[in-house]
Amino acid sequence: MGEPTDPDVDLHVPVRRPGSGRTQIPVAAVVALGGAIGASARYGASLLWPTAAGGLPWTTLGVNAVGCAVIGVFMVVISEVWVAHRLVRPFFGTGVLGGFTTFSTYAVDIQQLVDGGRARTGLAYLGLTLLLALVAVWSAAWATRRIVTWRQA
Repeated sequence: MGEPTDPDVDLHVPVRRPGSGRTQIPVAAVVALGGAIGASARYGASLLWPTAAGGLPWTTLGVNAVGCAVIGVFMVVISEVWVAHRLVRPFFGTGVLGGFTTFSTYAVDIQQLVDGGRARTGLAYLGLTLLLALVAVWSAAWATRRIVTWRQA
């Protein structure tokens, strides 16, 4: 009897063929381009709606919630509705939305709240962001599936 295996993990080491790394160049390029676009949009949001010193980082919270909702819509559309070019998912999903949403700023915001003597606010922000992100991605995916099913009927 063999050991249980994770189907997402391939324990075989792939054979490296000359030039095989070049196939990843377009993927890395579109992820970088998308990341620059997403991060620029997030930065623009922070300029439009700056957070007051010591205040709850509403802009980061909103950006992460909106980004998660868009991820929910995108993943349903790209996985269940639309057969897209192989670079669409890395460009938009990983690049744009990965650059737009931000775990690093979220972590820094929490640290600044705690360091500023607002540990309860930091803890509330930590939990609220997690809750909103999960609700946003789930509800957006659910609503998108409902709309797709309704339109196909």
